[in-house]
Amino acid sequence: MWVFLLMMLLLLWPVAASTARSDVKPGCQEKCGNVSVPYPFGILEPSCAMNDYFFLNCSSNDELLFGTMRMRDISELEGTVTVGIPAAFSCYDKKGIQTDSFSQSMILVGPFMFSNTRNIFTAIGCDTSAQVTNFEFTYGAVRCLSICTEYVEMSDAYPCGFPLRSGCCQTSIPKGLNSLSYSLSTYYGYANVSDFNHCGFAFLADKSSLKISDWPLSRTPKYGKDETDATDVVIEWVVENKTCEQAKANTSAYACGTNAYCTYPESGQGYRCSCNEGFEGNPYLKEGCQDKDECKVEGKKPCQEGTCENTIGNYKCRCLIGKYGDGKIGCKGVGIITIISAVAASFFLVIICMLLYINYTKRRKEKNFKENGGKFLKSQRVRFFSEAELVKATNNYAEDQKLGEGGFGSVHKGVLADNTLVAVKKFKGVDKAQMNEEFQKEIGIVSQVNHKNVVKLLGLCLETKVPLLVYELISNGTLFKHIHDKGSQILASWSNRLRIASEIALALNYLHSLADPPIIHGDVKSVNILLDNKYTAKIADFGASVLISPGQTNILAEKIQGTLGYLDPEYLMTGLLTVQSDVYSFGVVLVELLTGEKPNSISSSGEKRNIIQHFISALGTENLFKILDFQAADEGEMDEIEVVAELAKSCLNSIGVNRPTMKQVSDELAKLHEHTQKSWTQQNSDETDY
Repeated sequence: MWVFLLMMLLLLWPVAASTARSDVKPGCQEKCGNVSVPYPFGILEPSCAMNDYFFLNCSSNDELLFGTMRMRDISELEGTVTVGIPAAFSCYDKKGIQTDSFSQSMILVGPFMFSNTRNIFTAIGCDTSAQVTNFEFTYGAVRCLSICTEYVEMSDAYPCGFPLRSGCCQTSIPKGLNSLSYSLSTYYGYANVSDFNHCGFAFLADKSSLKISDWPLSRTPKYGKDETDATDVVIEWVVENKTCEQAKANTSAYACGTNAYCTYPESGQGYRCSCNEGFEGNPYLKEGCQDKDECKVEGKKPCQEGTCENTIGNYKCRCLIGKYGDGKIGCKGVGIITIISAVAASFFLVIICMLLYINYTKRRKEKNFKENGGKFLKSQRVRFFSEAELVKATNNYAEDQKLGEGGFGSVHKGVLADNTLVAVKKFKGVDKAQMNEEFQKEIGIVSQVNHKNVVKLLGLCLETKVPLLVYELISNGTLFKHIHDKGSQILASWSNRLRIASEIALALNYLHSLADPPIIHGDVKSVNILLDNKYTAKIADFGASVLISPGQTNILAEKIQGTLGYLDPEYLMTGLLTVQSDVYSFGVVLVELLTGEKPNSISSSGEKRNIIQHFISALGTENLFKILDFQAADEGEMDEIEVVAELAKSCLNSIGVNRPTMKQVSDELAKLHEHTQKSWTQQNSDETDY
């Protein structure tokens, strides 16, 4: 593992080294000791420097020398070099006799000059007079007088010249000087201050690095290799003393490289080079100025808004999606962050609302299930449907799915997920207590019923405010529709009419005699008799039905329920509902089957007539066959029709006790139907033999 990492490091080392920018010409040494030597300066080989003025001496002990001065720093960007120059000094004994002295002078050869903006001339001492001038004496000597009578603590917090400050003085130098000479003199030979000050010092120093605290009044000259009395002095340089126009005229000698331009120093003498805006590096090398990635400048925010994109010599600030303009000064419009935040907030709000709605719906359904008797009905063998399941099955109870509507509510056709066809009974009304009572009553009744001629309850939904009942779907509609729709062919034959009558009687007989406890349907009519895909009759709608307790023969109704025309007149007058009430209603259905007329029909002359009275009258005057809705096939059918007509008449007796029971009616119709079936079978057999 370690060998692998070492190999990767060695492989990547040249890549890293090649990407680092060099400030020297190819093949030239970059440093002397710990001082970097950027081009136009050079060491070791004259070709590494721009010219002889910039060729520096790197001694054997790695000291960089500028003439005889030790060089401490070079900046090609600022056009400066920093050198160490020993201070001038003058020392005296207590008698005022000079014991040691040193006067400093220096000359700069070539395009160099002492910086008048960076340097300050300083004198230290209590009996010190220092002066500075140049060799050419082009300006008068500048004196700096430092006087004090007692010891003064030299502090960096209080510069020379600060009020009440003594022990040092400072003065500036003119610009453009390339030679300097400074020396010291004394008035009293320090005799008056010899207890704490023996020497005076004068030096030129870089204002930014000078520390007055390093020059206490008690200081004496220090000799040695380290030049401890030397101060940092800043020297400015230019390429040569020409204007930019003059320099550009000589393209072979023009010093500025690619992506660099000519500029003037503050001194106004000669020219220097700087990289163009958007570039950085050494402007004196041919390809020294490289594109600066402003987007990665540490501590700087290049864009007011948007994302930073670096370009050659510049950069762009692209506004975020949804905004426009220049991101350097600020974008306009609504940003993608704002849009995303708004969308996210809206989405979050929608999610919260959905969760709250789902939670509310769940709690509502649980509450409805509990209030609708779900706990009790769970123990019954009944299927529970969800509200969503039935909404989907009925296409949200669409109008085109409606099978019928009555006082109880409506019935809608539906298709379950397993393709089972169902009829969903939906109660209507705002009185929940009443609706729940109706529901509980119907559930109590239909849960007792299991007969082939009674519509089967498949399940229920208790999640809604008012429960829903789910029945098997009877596909061929109501008997009422087939009787009164003259296009229906199912009732064209007497045998089918007789069979349907027999099946209805069989179902009612089951309810009255075989169900436990017995049941009074309470609303027998052709609308509540359905025909399945084989046209088998099935009784439906137990909304008006009641259970008969043991020993009970009638029920006192709180309100009259049922349909006018089919209602037992005795029930209408007394309010007492009995099994004989169903017998009367069945008699009306028989008349409807025979005549094809509605209980309350309108005659051809436009007058309302009672079909029951009309039927009984026709039967008494032997005009029965004139009011039939169909043609008898033979005399045998005519005899059967007369028997059924008489049976209907007995069912329609105004006094309940005089009516036959449903068992008697069922038995009689079953006997007739069986005879008809035998006759039909015999007839087919004879035709086959023939």
